[in-house]
Amino acid sequence: MAVSAASVWEMSIKQRAGKLRPPVQDVVGDLGRRFAPLPITSEHAWAAGELPLQHRDPFDRILVAQAQHEGLTIVTRDPKIAEYRVAVLAA
Repeated sequence: MAVSAASVWEMSIKQRAGKLRPPVQDVVGDLGRRFAPLPITSEHAWAAGELPLQHRDPFDRILVAQAQHEGLTIVTRDPKIAEYRVAVLAA
């Protein structure tokens, strides 16, 4: 199991915007202990740019590209993710 750098990046932005309450860094630290970190590679970035535009959120698009490239399942509540050819576990 892995946690994407994109997810950590998005949590940081949402905390700064007041959409997530601290201690988000504690959650991120816990994720780092429980899951393998998944960096964003140039291959992931290129694949995200090549995806059809069913979803315009760049964070979701990079997660889809990573899952496709790495053979991973995405845990999400977003029904648009399932429109891509990617395994989804509904949260």
